[in-house]
Amino acid sequence: MAANNKNRMSVSKMIEQQKQKRKFFNQLERFIPTLLLIIASISVLTTVGIIYTLFAESVAFFRNVPILDFLTGTVLKPLSQNPEFGLLPLLNGTIISTVIAMLVAGPIGMMSAIYLSEYAPDHVRRVLKPLLEILAGVPTIVYGFFAFTFVTPLLRMIFPSIEATNILSPGIIMGVMIIPMIASLSEDAMSSVPNSMREGALALGSTKLETTFKVVIPAALSGIIASFVLGISRAIGETMIVAIASGSSKNFSFDITGSMQTMTAYIVEVAGGEAAAGTTIYYSLYAVALTLFVFTLMMNLLAKYISRKFREEY
Repeated sequence: MAANNKNRMSVSKMIEQQKQKRKFFNQLERFIPTLLLIIASISVLTTVGIIYTLFAESVAFFRNVPILDFLTGTVLKPLSQNPEFGLLPLLNGTIISTVIAMLVAGPIGMMSAIYLSEYAPDHVRRVLKPLLEILAGVPTIVYGFFAFTFVTPLLRMIFPSIEATNILSPGIIMGVMIIPMIASLSEDAMSSVPNSMREGALALGSTKLETTFKVVIPAALSGIIASFVLGISRAIGETMIVAIASGSSKNFSFDITGSMQTMTAYIVEVAGGEAAAGTTIYYSLYAVALTLFVFTLMMNLLAKYISRKFREEY
């Protein structure tokens, strides 16, 4: 009899413990959505804070410099007695370096993606793709010193008139840096095309090359274009490579063998302490940063639009 009472007490105690655990988990479950919302809001709030800071500080700059003069000016002399703040020299350097980078990264990245997706055996792909993606893990400051100490002397053997700091060398190295992004994303897009489409094209008499260019690439076009747009955005926002190897010339020029300055390099220069806080030069940093932010935001939105517009579902 005593044993039965003891067993009943043990069962009752276990039931009570389970109720307490269930109560705790129910309370935790009610708190989890709030916690996840707070965590998810961090990135949104950070973006809002960045936009607010850039706009608030840029307003102080545009009180002294008309926005039209800033956007259309071809002269940038922030430290002269009569300072001028034209954006076009920086915009020109940024666009030229980006074009050079994409001329390097586009063909090489695309051909690498075609090989990995359509021609490479599985054992080769498993080795080659991670090796290719190692390039994405190299610090950009290392790329910058490599451009300045190796690529520029190499280019001077071919073009003796090239300056020690120029836009061609960092543009080439930025292209090398972007290759893994374009190759990896394009290869993923091409690999997602069903094999039935390849087999159908081959069954109709197409060669491997014809199947690749007439079937696989058109089917994966949205992902390929998005990878190129993201590569452009990455090149526009690159800082250390151009800050080290492109120089600080603020001339409005199209000579790729000469020194140029990009928007990111200008931000680094001004943030380095040459301009006192509260001056027009100091606030120009935020105006240029705001322009850069708008550029990269437009590129990212364009990539998302292209992905949704031309996405193929199988």
